[in-house]
Amino acid sequence: MTGLPDGGTCARLTMRAPRANALEPGLLADLARALDDAEAADAKVILLCGGPNFSSGGDVRAFQAACLSGEATAYAAEVVPALQALVLRLIAMKRLVVVAARGAITGGSAGLLFAADLAVLAPDAFVQPYYSRVGFAPDGGWTALLPERIGAGRALEWLQSDRRLSAEGLRAMSLATAVSDTPEADAEALASHGALGVRLAAKALIWDEARRESIHARLEAETASFLDRIARPETLRGMERFLVGLGGRSDV
Repeated sequence: MTGLPDGGTCARLTMRAPRANALEPGLLADLARALDDAEAADAKVILLCGGPNFSSGGDVRAFQAACLSGEATAYAAEVVPALQALVLRLIAMKRLVVVAARGAITGGSAGLLFAADLAVLAPDAFVQPYYSRVGFAPDGGWTALLPERIGAGRALEWLQSDRRLSAEGLRAMSLATAVSDTPEADAEALASHGALGVRLAAKALIWDEARRESIHARLEAETASFLDRIARPETLRGMERFLVGLGGRSDV
Protein backbone atom coordinates (compact mmCIF):
# COMPACT_ATOMS: atom_id res chain seq x y z
CA MET A 1 0.00 0.00 0.00
CA THR A 2 1.15 3.52 -0.77
CA GLY A 3 -0.38 6.80 0.32
CA LEU A 4 -2.24 9.18 -1.99
CA PRO A 5 -2.27 12.99 -1.75
CA ASP A 6 -5.89 12.99 -0.55
CA GLY A 7 -5.06 10.64 2.32
CA GLY A 8 -6.31 7.47 0.64
CA THR A 9 -4.23 4.45 -0.28
CA CYS A 10 -3.20 2.69 -3.47
CA ALA A 11 -2.97 -1.11 -3.51
CA ARG A 12 -0.36 -2.33 -5.99
CA LEU A 13 -1.08 -5.87 -7.21
CA THR A 14 1.65 -7.51 -9.29
CA MET A 15 1.01 -10.77 -11.10
CA ARG A 16 3.94 -13.19 -10.87
CA ALA A 17 3.15 -16.59 -12.34
CA PRO A 18 4.71 -19.04 -14.83
CA ARG A 19 4.25 -18.83 -18.58
CA ALA A 20 3.98 -15.05 -18.66
CA ASN A 21 1.16 -14.88 -16.13
CA ALA A 22 -1.00 -17.32 -18.04
CA LEU A 23 -4.59 -17.24 -16.83
CA GLU A 24 -4.83 -20.49 -14.93
CA PRO A 25 -7.09 -21.20 -11.92
CA GLY A 26 -4.43 -20.46 -9.28
CA LEU A 27 -3.55 -17.03 -10.68
CA LEU A 28 -7.19 -16.06 -11.09
CA ALA A 29 -7.99 -17.13 -7.52
CA ASP A 30 -4.96 -15.24 -6.19
CA LEU A 31 -6.02 -12.11 -8.03
CA ALA A 32 -9.54 -12.35 -6.63
CA ARG A 33 -8.13 -12.72 -3.10
CA ALA A 34 -5.80 -9.76 -3.64
CA LEU A 35 -8.80 -7.64 -4.66
CA ASP A 36 -10.60 -8.83 -1.53
CA ASP A 37 -7.65 -7.70 0.59
CA ALA A 38 -7.46 -4.34 -1.18
CA GLU A 39 -11.14 -3.71 -0.60
CA ALA A 40 -10.89 -4.80 3.02
CA ALA A 41 -8.11 -2.24 3.46
CA ASP A 42 -10.35 0.35 1.75
CA ALA A 43 -7.75 1.12 -0.93
CA LYS A 44 -9.19 3.79 -3.20
CA VAL A 45 -6.89 2.92 -6.10
CA ILE A 46 -6.07 -0.56 -7.43
CA LEU A 47 -2.85 -0.62 -9.50
CA LEU A 48 -2.60 -3.86 -11.46
CA CYS A 49 0.84 -4.73 -12.85
CA GLY A 50 2.61 -7.68 -14.44
CA GLY A 51 6.18 -8.63 -15.28
CA PRO A 52 8.03 -8.42 -18.62
CA ASN A 53 4.76 -9.70 -20.10
CA PHE A 54 1.52 -8.59 -18.46
CA SER A 55 -0.27 -11.84 -19.34
CA SER A 56 -0.32 -14.30 -22.20
CA GLY A 57 -4.00 -15.12 -21.64
CA GLY A 58 -5.31 -18.65 -21.32
CA ASP A 59 -2.73 -21.40 -20.90
CA VAL A 60 -3.00 -23.13 -24.27
CA ARG A 61 -0.82 -26.03 -23.14
CA ALA A 62 -3.07 -26.65 -20.15
CA PHE A 63 -6.17 -26.50 -22.34
CA GLN A 64 -4.58 -28.92 -24.79
CA ALA A 65 -3.73 -31.35 -22.01
CA ALA A 66 -7.28 -31.09 -20.68
CA CYS A 67 -8.66 -31.81 -24.16
CA LEU A 68 -6.46 -34.86 -24.58
CA SER A 69 -7.62 -36.23 -21.22
CA GLY A 70 -11.28 -35.55 -21.89
CA GLU A 71 -11.45 -32.76 -19.30
CA ALA A 72 -11.61 -29.75 -21.61
CA THR A 73 -15.02 -28.49 -20.53
CA ALA A 74 -14.30 -29.05 -16.85
CA TYR A 75 -11.00 -27.17 -17.05
CA ALA A 76 -12.56 -24.32 -19.01
CA ALA A 77 -15.26 -24.09 -16.34
CA GLU A 78 -12.50 -23.45 -13.78
CA VAL A 79 -10.92 -20.68 -15.84
CA VAL A 80 -13.39 -18.70 -17.91
CA PRO A 81 -16.10 -17.91 -15.30
CA ALA A 82 -13.37 -16.78 -12.88
CA LEU A 83 -11.94 -14.42 -15.49
CA GLN A 84 -15.37 -13.08 -16.41
CA ALA A 85 -16.15 -12.41 -12.74
CA LEU A 86 -12.93 -10.41 -12.41
CA VAL A 87 -13.72 -8.29 -15.47
CA LEU A 88 -17.20 -7.50 -14.18
CA ARG A 89 -15.84 -6.83 -10.70
CA LEU A 90 -13.26 -4.33 -11.92
CA ILE A 91 -15.80 -2.16 -13.72
CA ALA A 92 -18.19 -2.31 -10.76
CA MET A 93 -15.62 -1.55 -8.05
CA LYS A 94 -15.97 1.77 -6.25
CA ARG A 95 -12.22 2.13 -6.69
CA LEU A 96 -10.07 3.59 -9.42
CA VAL A 97 -8.60 0.66 -11.35
CA VAL A 98 -5.31 1.43 -13.11
CA VAL A 99 -3.26 -0.96 -15.25
CA ALA A 100 0.48 -0.68 -15.83
CA ALA A 101 1.60 -3.19 -18.43
CA ARG A 102 4.62 -4.33 -20.40
CA GLY A 103 4.90 -6.85 -23.21
CA ALA A 104 2.11 -9.23 -24.15
CA ILE A 105 -1.52 -8.64 -23.20
CA THR A 106 -3.14 -11.40 -25.22
CA GLY A 107 -6.36 -13.37 -25.36
CA GLY A 108 -8.62 -13.09 -22.34
CA SER A 109 -6.09 -11.14 -20.29
CA ALA A 110 -6.92 -8.10 -22.42
CA GLY A 111 -10.16 -7.99 -20.47
CA LEU A 112 -8.22 -6.69 -17.48
CA LEU A 113 -7.06 -3.78 -19.64
CA PHE A 114 -10.53 -3.21 -21.12
CA ALA A 115 -11.97 -3.05 -17.58
CA ALA A 116 -9.41 -0.53 -16.31
CA ASP A 117 -10.28 3.11 -15.74
CA LEU A 118 -6.78 4.23 -16.72
CA ALA A 119 -3.81 2.43 -18.25
CA VAL A 120 -0.15 3.22 -18.86
CA LEU A 121 1.70 0.92 -21.24
CA ALA A 122 5.38 0.38 -21.93
CA PRO A 123 6.44 0.94 -25.56
CA ASP A 124 6.76 -2.84 -26.07
CA ALA A 125 3.23 -3.59 -24.86
CA PHE A 126 0.74 -5.03 -27.35
CA VAL A 127 -2.68 -6.65 -27.49
CA GLN A 128 -3.64 -9.43 -29.88
CA PRO A 129 -6.79 -11.60 -29.74
CA TYR A 130 -5.39 -14.91 -31.11
CA TYR A 131 -8.85 -16.52 -30.93
CA SER A 132 -9.20 -17.27 -34.63
CA ARG A 133 -5.70 -18.74 -34.62
CA VAL A 134 -6.06 -20.91 -31.51
CA GLY A 135 -9.72 -21.82 -31.95
CA PHE A 136 -11.12 -20.54 -28.65
CA ALA A 137 -14.29 -18.45 -28.52
CA PRO A 138 -13.61 -14.90 -27.27
CA ASP A 139 -13.63 -14.39 -23.51
CA GLY A 140 -12.54 -11.72 -21.05
CA GLY A 141 -14.96 -9.20 -22.50
CA TRP A 142 -13.76 -9.03 -26.11
CA THR A 143 -17.40 -9.13 -27.26
CA ALA A 144 -19.02 -8.08 -23.97
CA LEU A 145 -16.98 -5.05 -22.87
CA LEU A 146 -14.70 -3.99 -25.74
CA PRO A 147 -17.60 -2.79 -27.95
CA GLU A 148 -18.52 -0.38 -25.14
CA ARG A 149 -14.98 1.00 -25.27
CA ILE A 150 -14.29 1.28 -29.00
CA GLY A 151 -17.56 0.48 -30.80
CA ALA A 152 -18.98 -2.78 -32.11
CA GLY A 153 -17.59 -2.40 -35.63
CA ARG A 154 -14.02 -1.83 -34.48
CA ALA A 155 -14.23 -4.69 -31.99
CA LEU A 156 -15.54 -7.10 -34.62
CA GLU A 157 -12.89 -6.09 -37.16
CA TRP A 158 -10.14 -6.59 -34.59
CA LEU A 159 -11.35 -10.08 -33.73
CA GLN A 160 -11.78 -11.01 -37.39
CA SER A 161 -8.38 -9.70 -38.50
CA ASP A 162 -6.50 -10.91 -35.39
CA ARG A 163 -4.33 -7.79 -35.66
CA ARG A 164 -1.62 -7.00 -33.11
CA LEU A 165 -2.15 -3.50 -31.75
CA SER A 166 0.91 -1.70 -30.38
CA ALA A 167 1.01 0.48 -27.28
CA GLU A 168 0.67 3.60 -29.42
CA GLY A 169 -2.18 2.02 -31.34
CA LEU A 170 -3.93 1.21 -28.08
CA ARG A 171 -3.46 4.77 -26.91
CA ALA A 172 -4.90 6.08 -30.17
CA MET A 173 -7.94 3.85 -29.60
CA SER A 174 -8.32 5.24 -26.04
CA LEU A 175 -7.53 1.85 -24.49
CA ALA A 176 -4.43 3.37 -22.88
CA THR A 177 -3.96 6.77 -21.32
CA ALA A 178 -0.22 7.04 -21.92
CA VAL A 179 2.85 5.19 -23.17
CA SER A 180 5.91 5.30 -20.93
CA ASP A 181 9.21 3.58 -20.28
CA THR A 182 8.22 3.54 -16.59
CA PRO A 183 4.55 2.51 -16.72
CA GLU A 184 4.27 1.49 -13.06
CA ALA A 185 5.54 4.80 -11.69
CA ASP A 186 3.60 6.84 -14.22
CA ALA A 187 0.39 4.90 -13.60
CA GLU A 188 0.65 5.56 -9.87
CA ALA A 189 1.30 9.25 -10.53
CA LEU A 190 -1.65 9.40 -12.89
CA ALA A 191 -3.90 7.89 -10.24
CA SER A 192 -2.78 10.54 -7.75
CA HIS A 193 -3.87 13.54 -9.85
CA GLY A 194 -7.30 15.09 -9.63
CA ALA A 195 -10.19 14.80 -7.21
CA LEU A 196 -10.62 11.08 -6.65
CA GLY A 197 -14.20 11.42 -5.46
CA VAL A 198 -15.20 13.09 -8.71
CA ARG A 199 -13.39 10.46 -10.75
CA LEU A 200 -15.16 7.65 -8.90
CA ALA A 201 -18.50 9.40 -9.34
CA ALA A 202 -17.88 9.53 -13.09
CA LYS A 203 -17.03 5.84 -13.10
CA ALA A 204 -20.24 4.97 -11.25
CA LEU A 205 -22.30 7.00 -13.72
CA ILE A 206 -20.67 5.37 -16.74
CA TRP A 207 -20.87 1.84 -15.34
CA ASP A 208 -24.39 2.16 -13.97
CA GLU A 209 -26.57 -0.82 -13.12
CA ALA A 210 -28.18 -1.04 -16.55
CA ARG A 211 -24.83 -1.07 -18.37
CA ARG A 212 -23.32 -3.56 -15.90
CA GLU A 213 -26.29 -5.89 -16.31
CA SER A 214 -25.93 -5.76 -20.08
CA ILE A 215 -22.22 -6.54 -19.86
CA HIS A 216 -22.88 -9.33 -17.38
CA ALA A 217 -25.30 -10.97 -19.83
CA ARG A 218 -22.75 -10.68 -22.65
CA LEU A 219 -20.01 -12.15 -20.45
CA GLU A 220 -22.30 -15.09 -19.69
CA ALA A 221 -22.82 -15.55 -23.43
CA GLU A 222 -19.04 -15.51 -23.96
CA THR A 223 -18.64 -18.20 -21.31
CA ALA A 224 -21.33 -20.40 -22.87
CA SER A 225 -19.74 -20.05 -26.31
CA PHE A 226 -16.27 -20.87 -24.93
CA LEU A 227 -17.55 -23.99 -23.18
CA ASP A 228 -19.41 -25.03 -26.32
CA ARG A 229 -16.33 -24.77 -28.54
CA ILE A 230 -13.54 -25.97 -26.26
CA ALA A 231 -14.11 -29.73 -26.66
CA ARG A 232 -14.58 -29.66 -30.42
CA PRO A 233 -11.99 -31.52 -32.54
CA GLU A 234 -11.24 -28.41 -34.61
CA THR A 235 -10.39 -26.50 -31.44
CA LEU A 236 -7.85 -29.13 -30.44
CA ARG A 237 -6.35 -28.96 -33.94
CA GLY A 238 -6.11 -25.18 -33.64
CA MET A 239 -4.30 -25.45 -30.31
CA GLU A 240 -1.89 -27.98 -31.74
CA ARG A 241 -1.08 -25.75 -34.72
CA PHE A 242 -0.60 -22.76 -32.43
CA LEU A 243 1.76 -24.65 -30.11
CA VAL A 244 3.78 -26.01 -33.04
CA GLY A 245 4.19 -22.43 -34.20
CA LEU A 246 5.64 -21.50 -30.83
CA GLY A 247 8.36 -24.14 -31.18
CA GLY A 248 10.17 -24.84 -27.94
CA ARG A 249 9.19 -21.65 -26.14
CA SER A 250 8.09 -22.17 -22.53
CA ASP A 251 7.23 -18.58 -21.64
CA VAL A 252 3.72 -18.70 -23.09
